[in-house]
Amino acid sequence: MSEETPGRLHHGLRARILELRVTLWTLIVPPTVWAVHFLFCYLWVAISCAKMGGFPRFPTAFVAGTAAAIAVILASGVIAWVQARRPGDPPPHDQSTDTDRTRFLAVATLLLAALSAVGVAFTAAPALMLTDCR
Repeated sequence: MSEETPGRLHHGLRARILELRVTLWTLIVPPTVWAVHFLFCYLWVAISCAKMGGFPRFPTAFVAGTAAAIAVILASGVIAWVQARRPGDPPPHDQSTDTDRTRFLAVATLLLAALSAVGVAFTAAPALMLTDCR
């Protein structure tokens, strides 16, 4: 293996990410993960209150579900970041070229990933702070 500077993606991983095709489907991954996590949180709270009458001391399933959601959103954001920094013409990217479309979708995906990560954090916060079901 070669020596790498910290904070840089491995060259092979970066090349594989650049080969990915960014589409509108990749754009909806972060908000979809946020929506699924939102549903998961409400179901987890409802089931915990119905079966146990309260919340467990350390909600392992809840923390694991939240960590998985953040990991998927983070991976989507990293892929979008690499795609947005694809070499080519300088901004503005307003031409009808494949590279400009890829950059536009990548930047939009990156912004949605950031918003979705904040949404997951704000959805998880109340469930982690609650102590009873009243």
